[in-house]
Amino acid sequence: MIRIGIYGYGNLGRGVEEAAARSGDIQTAAIFTRRDPAGLSSPFGSIILPAEQSVELAERIDVMIVCTGSAQDTPIVSPMLARKHSIVDSYDCHGRISRHIAAVDAAAKAGGTLALVAAGWDPGIFSVMRAFGEAFIPHGKGFTFWGRGVSAGHSEAARHVEGVIDAREYTVPLPLAIDRARSGDGGLSEREMHRRECYVVAEPNADRERISAEIRAIPDYYEPYDTEVIFITAEQMERAHSTMPHGGRVIRHGDGSTAEYSLRLDSNPHFTATVLLCYARAVARLHELGECGCRTVLDIPPAFLLPQDKGRISDLL
Repeated sequence: MIRIGIYGYGNLGRGVEEAAARSGDIQTAAIFTRRDPAGLSSPFGSIILPAEQSVELAERIDVMIVCTGSAQDTPIVSPMLARKHSIVDSYDCHGRISRHIAAVDAAAKAGGTLALVAAGWDPGIFSVMRAFGEAFIPHGKGFTFWGRGVSAGHSEAARHVEGVIDAREYTVPLPLAIDRARSGDGGLSEREMHRRECYVVAEPNADRERISAEIRAIPDYYEPYDTEVIFITAEQMERAHSTMPHGGRVIRHGDGSTAEYSLRLDSNPHFTATVLLCYARAVARLHELGECGCRTVLDIPPAFLLPQDKGRISDLL
């Protein structure tokens, strides 16, 4: 049985806990939170502890799954934890991944642990699909479209703006750009492929013009796109934006061939949680084989994601 720790107990952390309970080969050893554990409860009876106790329990945990926000927390939390734990995270800022890999790699090598970063669905599963497309259609052009759906990372980035109580960001693909990608028409910019809608609950008397400007200017997350900031009430947020659907597609066209892989998700955090759990399974096995340092999804053999049942694996061929 693989023993996991969960660091962070929001939507993603709760999804990981539920996925582990249903897995059959993975159990939650403990959940670590920066909130007051006394105010939290687990529907599965998991132990919830203060975040600072994560180091003390390193020997009881095979893999720590980092369930913090990518905009500010994960770049600090993952290297910190990797000095004591093998970890998996879902860091999702594409433009800063190289820097994140370097920081986590140094920490994991110093601690003799194994880390795997950016293991969501994009980056993550879509990263694998892009690699397949480039390998199998080497002289083609590739495109990635997201949505329409809620991005947890972009929503979290907007919530860090002063005066914002809550925010929900929808990534919206542009249909004309999808058609151009399928025909192999290159030269599409990020702004031509997507737009962003950000629904915001602001503090009373907050400067809405400043909030809108600051959200639109957030590097990597909003700045490259046309973004509409829409202010609503907390009641409207709960009524119309409480679910977190998402999805997207990877398209590769060239040499007379077109490859397309798509996802449609009712719950972005629940699906991401399942992906994280699969890669935690792989990290536990590879660390047992003596590997350390930082890896990405492109380094992991698919068979390591599945429960160790050779008969089942052969059935998938």
